[in-house]
Amino acid sequence: MLHYILLQAAGGQSLVPQLILFGAIGLIFYFFMIRPQQRRQKAQKEFITSIQKGDMVVTIGGMHGRIVSVEDDSVLLEVDKGARIKFEKSSISLESSKRYAKS
Repeated sequence: MLHYILLQAAGGQSLVPQLILFGAIGLIFYFFMIRPQQRRQKAQKEFITSIQKGDMVVTIGGMHGRIVSVEDDSVLLEVDKGARIKFEKSSISLESSKRYAKS
C-alpha cells in the first residue's frame, strides 16, 4: 500500500498537457488583450497623421475645437471665436473626435 501511495505522489504524468494549457492561455490572452490594443494604437496613429485644417476634434482632456493649423508635432485649435490654444497631436482623442464630428 505504501508503495502505491509513493507512486501516485511521484506523478508519473508528462508535462505536455500542462504546456498545451499554458500555450492555449497565451493565445487567448494575445487574441483578446494584446491584438485589439495594437489595432487601437494603429488607428490612433493613422488618425493623428491624417488630421487636417478645419477638422473638428476633441482632446483627451475634453477640449472641443476646430483645427486652425497643423505643425509637425502640434496643432492649433480654435475653441471659441478668437480663442486659440496649441496642443500636441498626441493629445487628440480618436473616439471622442469621431463622436464630436457626427453631432
